[in-house]
Amino acid sequence: MHAIKGTGSIERVERISTPAPQRARGKAHVSAKVRDGVSVLKDLHQSGSMRVLFPRPASPPTAMLLNTAGGVTGGDKFDISVAADAGAHLSVTTQAAERIYRATHGSCGALLNEIRVEDGARLNWLPQETILFEGSHVSRRLSVDLAETAQTLIVEPLVFGRAAHGEILRDATFREHVRIRRSGRVIYADGIHLTGDIAAQMQGAAYGNGAGAMATLILVAPNADRHVATIRERCAEILGIRAGCSLLAQDLLLMRVLAHDSFEMRRLLLPVLDDLTGGTLPTCWRL
Repeated sequence: MHAIKGTGSIERVERISTPAPQRARGKAHVSAKVRDGVSVLKDLHQSGSMRVLFPRPASPPTAMLLNTAGGVTGGDKFDISVAADAGAHLSVTTQAAERIYRATHGSCGALLNEIRVEDGARLNWLPQETILFEGSHVSRRLSVDLAETAQTLIVEPLVFGRAAHGEILRDATFREHVRIRRSGRVIYADGIHLTGDIAAQMQGAAYGNGAGAMATLILVAPNADRHVATIRERCAEILGIRAGCSLLAQDLLLMRVLAHDSFEMRRLLLPVLDDLTGGTLPTCWRL
């Protein structure tokens, strides 16, 4: 940007530099251990625009992630790592839906999430919805490392635009990579890459058949097969929801949900998550 200043008959041109927009950075690490037969907090680290809250009372212990930046935009980066030591139980959620705001051209937000679960432990990864705004660009990675007898429940709900605003995603990017390893070997790998006119892409039957919201749910547990019939019954109970549940291995259950909006998606997710958490779903999911 230039500014012209007059000094008598001489005009002076000065270059005014435009400061680069401020980028949000956030890190958090939370772990749980067993003490006197009870799961308790072991380690906690938080910095930048990421905070961790612990609502009480909560059983199992619940870590609630809070992005103090209010959302994610291009150039922002958030690193989250959570762990459950041998025999411990920990649930991780978010205070509210995460908003992915419009980004400047060529910039992309990054969400890097890592989970580690030791033998005999269970970790529930239960973030609320991620909402993509028009013009948003974000890349998300979830890496899960399980010991041989570890368990995990994972849900990732995603919403395409703000339905109440009539928002349509004509220029946005969402990339996601998920890897789950058991004792070092990959037992689940998945990825999503949507870019450009996402609304048009989601119209196709191969993508979402017009869905405004979607969710992936993964359960890795010895009794995963016992939940298949119940989940399929839940899916059949709610009209207008397109959902399916499959057993990929004896201890690996996968559920996919396509819905018109987040409200319809929650109508199915809430009872399913209640079943899979034994009625201990974090309270923030019901607010």
